[in-house]
Amino acid sequence: MNIVHINQLDIAGGAAIAAYRLHQGLLNQGIDSRLLVEVAKSNSERVATIPHPKLSIENLIYRISWKLGHNYIHILSSFDIPKHKFYQVADIINFHNLHGNYFNYLAIPLLTSQKPAVFSLHDMWSFTGHCAYSYDCDRWKIGCGKCPYLEIYPGVARDNTCQEWKLKNWIYSRSNLTIVTHSNWLTEQVKQSMLSRFPIYQIPNGIDTEIYQPLDSEKCRYVLGIPTNKKVLMFAAASLKDNRKGGDLLLKALSNLPASLKEETVLLILGDSGEAISEAVGMQTINLGYVSSDRLKSVAYSAADLFIFPTRADNLPLVLQESIACGTPMVSFKIGGVPDLVRPNITGYLAEPENAKEFCYGILELLEDTNLRTQISQNCRQIAVEEYSLELQSQRYIELYRQLLGN
Repeated sequence: MNIVHINQLDIAGGAAIAAYRLHQGLLNQGIDSRLLVEVAKSNSERVATIPHPKLSIENLIYRISWKLGHNYIHILSSFDIPKHKFYQVADIINFHNLHGNYFNYLAIPLLTSQKPAVFSLHDMWSFTGHCAYSYDCDRWKIGCGKCPYLEIYPGVARDNTCQEWKLKNWIYSRSNLTIVTHSNWLTEQVKQSMLSRFPIYQIPNGIDTEIYQPLDSEKCRYVLGIPTNKKVLMFAAASLKDNRKGGDLLLKALSNLPASLKEETVLLILGDSGEAISEAVGMQTINLGYVSSDRLKSVAYSAADLFIFPTRADNLPLVLQESIACGTPMVSFKIGGVPDLVRPNITGYLAEPENAKEFCYGILELLEDTNLRTQISQNCRQIAVEEYSLELQSQRYIELYRQLLGN
């Protein structure tokens, strides 16, 4: 069985990491898996880039299509993918993140006319008029138009969201797809969308529970230079300015912590927000910057008492999967697919959306109750192994692939 995954990147970004982990899981199961991407950062013969034309015709089309409010329809290289060796030897195509200015969704009917295809959804973009997350807007159910969030990624210069919605609906009516969702939330969204015409399967992303596992907390803190008498909160975000990731909500929640608790707490940060947070809330921070090493991330999660995740919109966040696999309790908001992972008093604390005070209360409750936190930690690890192992995810995909080939 030969599978080719089409994605923007191979190992950078949430959707890319999720797809690459699946790719590795399939290889572990003896499946011939390859990735076809726009940008390849890994050095592997199983990863190739999509050739782009050197001529400026795409740029000419882009100047017109962008002004009209359309993303990606200027990209011509997508129609040449059938010429690529990876595509030609594949039995099944597995689409992943198709937005990111590298793929023309108008090519989907062509690519799926010759081979069955799975479309693994990492957000809502596939069935909206432009956005990856619609927040409180549900106009995607009726055809978009009058978009309240034109600037939300991927932003558009003009409100032609109704036309983009119709274009997507049109190409899906001519495509051969099977939809895979990763969370209960996204499954319900898809059932109410234009993609409901296709078979829908829910297969959560998997995680390598051998790499991500609980390590000795004291040793991990020693490695990271964290005093053993400190409580440790962990946070991951590229920027506090990312509205979707809730940096402003984090600052509000941390500001509400008692001064005595702040003094005995260290904020361990993955990303580049350490100095800004330290200045804003008066807490000691240890900033690890961008961390690509799975081993080092496991050390960080294991050093933390809690992983805090103040998101406004998410599907099935990889950082929460990593946290749960390392046995680290979590505090987050009841948003999107987050409740699949953050289960009240089982794996963590769920606050109501936008409620920074309740988020703060969740931090306090879990930090002060050592017995509850210990039990939650054990629950986290058990659930990660039983429900989210990479082996289980791979087996579910293989079963789906075989079913499609059988049909």
